[in-house]
Amino acid sequence: MAQQSTTVEVKILDKEYLVACPEEEQEALLRAARHLDSKMREIRAGGKVFGTERIAVMAALNITHELLERDTMSDATSTLLRAMDNKLDGALGDGSGR
Repeated sequence: MAQQSTTVEVKILDKEYLVACPEEEQEALLRAARHLDSKMREIRAGGKVFGTERIAVMAALNITHELLERDTMSDATSTLLRAMDNKLDGALGDGSGR
């Protein structure tokens, strides 16, 4: 069955955009738009980047960097937890009870 799509209005940096979106994704779209608007306002307030397009690109780069760092941290955390698990297994024996 096809997803029912609707048009949602989002406001980013004082400009309105109409975006087609499945009904069940609307809240996620609105959260994403609020997050992007917030990042773009931070960059504009810094006063070093001018022009909406440049601000949008900088915000996209910053958000992408945050996501990639989060993924890298997750990988590092996974590796650390596996190493700790291996050390515990070694310290406690093989766990077979023999």
